[in-house]
Amino acid sequence: MKTLNQQWNLDPIFKGGSNSADYKEFLDQLENDIADYKKGLKVRTHPFTADSANDFRKCVLNYENLDQRLGEAAAFSECLNAQNMKDEKATSLSNRIQSLSADFNSCSTLLNTILRTISDEDWKILTGAGMEEIRFALQERRNLSKKKLPSEQEELIGSLSVDGYHAWGNLYYALVGKIKIPLDHPEKGKEVLSVSQVNNLLDDADRSIRKSAFEVLESSWSDSGDLFAATLNHVAGYRLSAYKARGWDDVLDEPLDYNRMSRETLDMMWQTTNEYKPELVKFLDRKAQLLGLKKLSWFDVDAPLTRSSKKISYEEAAGFVVDNFKTFNPKMADFAKNALENRWIEAENRSNKRPGGFCTSFPITGQSRIFMTFSGTAANTSTIAHELGHAYHQSVMNNLPYLSQHYAMNVAETASTFSEMIVGDAAASAAKTKDEKLAFLSNKLERSIALLMNIHARFLFETRFYGERKKGMVSVERLNDLMLQAQKEAYLDSLDVYHPTFWASKLHFYITDWPFYNFPYTFGFLFSTGIYVRALKEGKSFAEKYDALLRDTGRMTTEQLAEKHLGADLTSPDFWRTALDYCLRDVNEFLALTE
Repeated sequence: MKTLNQQWNLDPIFKGGSNSADYKEFLDQLENDIADYKKGLKVRTHPFTADSANDFRKCVLNYENLDQRLGEAAAFSECLNAQNMKDEKATSLSNRIQSLSADFNSCSTLLNTILRTISDEDWKILTGAGMEEIRFALQERRNLSKKKLPSEQEELIGSLSVDGYHAWGNLYYALVGKIKIPLDHPEKGKEVLSVSQVNNLLDDADRSIRKSAFEVLESSWSDSGDLFAATLNHVAGYRLSAYKARGWDDVLDEPLDYNRMSRETLDMMWQTTNEYKPELVKFLDRKAQLLGLKKLSWFDVDAPLTRSSKKISYEEAAGFVVDNFKTFNPKMADFAKNALENRWIEAENRSNKRPGGFCTSFPITGQSRIFMTFSGTAANTSTIAHELGHAYHQSVMNNLPYLSQHYAMNVAETASTFSEMIVGDAAASAAKTKDEKLAFLSNKLERSIALLMNIHARFLFETRFYGERKKGMVSVERLNDLMLQAQKEAYLDSLDVYHPTFWASKLHFYITDWPFYNFPYTFGFLFSTGIYVRALKEGKSFAEKYDALLRDTGRMTTEQLAEKHLGADLTSPDFWRTALDYCLRDVNEFLALTE
């Protein structure tokens, strides 16, 4: 592939970055239109009836338009903040977006209350002809509204969240952005690095580098532990107060509703996963043996098996992804090539960037942007595939009504993980030597460990933390204990050294837009694995079915989606075992090759 620019281009969205005059004008108009729409909702004193179908349709379509514009604005703000955490103007814009979001959430609350007051008979008529494409979204809003407080109280909760709930989440990003970590690198000498740069060293081939990176990170998180603990406690405290006011006893009620899945499905997923964990431990034990260790430490789990693991260029990684997407679906390959060549990806390895990676979409422009930090590892190649999977998912939905594009996080991970599997299997198949084959198998299994054990540890920790937070503030020491216990349980105590300050290092615990940002990853991994098994069985003919499944992710429940497109019952173990059996094929092959 030709030389690629590793900095994304945001100008096609709004020219000028955080100084964009067009973006400011866009926000000003959006603010006025949200205010006008809110006024219109507030003065409406009577429910919509069958006789006011035109007014109802206009009200809903105006809401959808505002939602789409806010999505465009929020995605741009997210990109500005991620590319440079020291951009004060970007931070100010982010604060404005949160204020606009709170105002729009008030509109959502008012609209949902209006939907709730419509009689069942009128509801059937109003959501009939002309509204079929968004009927699921409207019915979902009507149902969820019945579980919430009166609109005035929900508006107050939303209003207070700007300087309360969301402000604590913002504080976390600010704290992480200020962290500078001194590291004495054996090759490069003394350096001062950002969190994301040190994180990239955790899978270095040299164990001394991995260990040093882990220790300085652990020290840095501990040094600011009191601040992170206060932040996490207040994020959770605000959430719990809102739940208590609504009469929600189970902290999983909201995330399950958000992910459109049942508790039965969640419990069955974890129950079946636990049955297979002893087999995964066999891989961890064998890897420890190959590295000359009695047990792996936390910082060894993702370590390459040889010190000579070569670095690859961005162009090599991108070309590999495109070429192997083509083997499944040429449309995916063309999409990925366009995204790479038109600078939809921010991959440059530099300071002041936010840690981690994400894909965000611009619903008006019809484009996506991907954020990551590329350092030349095989894991980076997987990240490119993963995030391009997200972007492709959005692309097949772009021509749907915007209210039908809002898919839940658990199925959002379907396309991303599926894309990783295509690339991971291709890498293993392309291996020319036994060592290369083992390296790729190891990389795949490390991903399985992350999604079946690491994510489970996060779920166990967060569930127990919220249980204790109901009784009062949870100390740094107790947070460390809870995390250590969760990791030992999730990994079947198969590691030597754990990561007790992980609760401080993982931004997912501090996200205020979505609760419990953990189990959807495991669901997405296993769901997409099950789909991948089907794709391998049916061959290229499955590509069209795959696109159809992705298009439906925003307009049915998780269980309905699996039943319609896969004929699967997610509340029984069969589907999960199909996916987990496929994961164990990699374990067995790895063990056989390393006898």
